[in-house]
Amino acid sequence: MPSEQGVVHLIDDDDALRESLIFLLRTAQIEVKDYPSATAFLDALPNQTLGCVITDVRMPGLSGIDLLKRLKERKINAPIIVITGHGDVPLAVEAMKFGAVDFLEKPFDDEVFLASVRLALHDHAGAAKRTGERTAIEERLAALSKREHDVLEGLVAGRANKQIAFDLGISPRTVEIYRANLMDKMKATSLSDLVRMALVAGLT
Repeated sequence: MPSEQGVVHLIDDDDALRESLIFLLRTAQIEVKDYPSATAFLDALPNQTLGCVITDVRMPGLSGIDLLKRLKERKINAPIIVITGHGDVPLAVEAMKFGAVDFLEKPFDDEVFLASVRLALHDHAGAAKRTGERTAIEERLAALSKREHDVLEGLVAGRANKQIAFDLGISPRTVEIYRANLMDKMKATSLSDLVRMALVAGLT
């Protein structure tokens, strides 16, 4: 197994999902260690080399958000990907505010998962690039209409389309149109990418 790119640490209490993702990562020649809980990972942490961390956001005991807080307290800067259930966007946004680099909603495509992992493994190399990215993001934000900005703020706050529609007094379908325009104008490849850009620009 090649380890120069770093080790993926996979944390999930769902044994079947964990086994499936281990198989997928190893097939892609990515070294992986797995843990059934955040506590088990933290117990093993002092002796580990970190490439990136993948954690479910909802787990018994310490949740994925709790884990992010603990790692931040310990000043551990490994890139973290969170796995969320459908409709857990508010939790995913909270995770990104605590430093997660991406979130994936279950069920997710194998290739999308592997692309996210590979990006995270090269995260440290991309840190400088992201610093220069802020100016470009701010220019894109400035080009948004007032309503698009309102929808973006709702998404970054972790609100669902229906809630944003209710807050703004428009239909959920109209929110979907604004959301699609936002993705296009911001050049975002996914909701997590859009949220990350907003956080990079200081929009919270």
